[in-house]
Amino acid sequence: MENKLAGKVALVTGASRGMGREIAEELARNGAKVVVNYASSPGKAEEVVSGIKNIGGEAAAIQADISSAAEVEKLFEETLKVYGRIDILVNNAGIMITKPIASMTEEDFDKQFAINVKGTFFAIQQAAKHMEHGGRIINFSTSVVGQMFPTYSVYAATKGAVEQFTRQLAKELGPKGISINAVAPGPINTELFTVGKTEEQIDATRKTNAFGRLGKPDDVANVVLFLASGESQWITGQTIRVNGGFI
Repeated sequence: MENKLAGKVALVTGASRGMGREIAEELARNGAKVVVNYASSPGKAEEVVSGIKNIGGEAAAIQADISSAAEVEKLFEETLKVYGRIDILVNNAGIMITKPIASMTEEDFDKQFAINVKGTFFAIQQAAKHMEHGGRIINFSTSVVGQMFPTYSVYAATKGAVEQFTRQLAKELGPKGISINAVAPGPINTELFTVGKTEEQIDATRKTNAFGRLGKPDDVANVVLFLASGESQWITGQTIRVNGGFI
């Protein structure tokens, strides 16, 4: 256990698996008390909590569907009940539906915007209400998939909206001492990226990277840790590309 985040409370949305899990664990390893948010996988969320407690950290699992503004408000209320404060928000929860434009339904479109955009916005709104000076908000964008894969149009559009939130809200939240940044990973070796792809597609993606591999969850978690810490105090409104030189 390290102490970069000692005394801080971090809320990580979509933290029951994949990159969210790695982020929650990394923040806990550095001293933060972590709220592991999940939508529909209580068993997996409790696994994350147990793992954090096993390394001497503190964590609690709280269910909320962030596509609902009312559920987001409830999530923050429950976080405050458990820990009394919130210092770090990581808007990790997201959904990716990849279809050609001819096959994309209104339901597909609305679901991606509800989780990726609406959920992120209202979580930021709640964080702005409850964070004290020095608060940290970290959003998630994407750095390359919109250019690499032709069926990612709606997903890429949602992440474009997140980047605009990040730039614009930095000016609004700055006077409160709250920083807001976005992390834009390249393809990461998690289910969100690999599901539905052939090994040939995944291998082709590796070859576009300067290091010849997919990213790992901890590649991203380390950057989130930096943005969550006091070391990033002069950085806000930025989108940090974490993509291993994908071209």
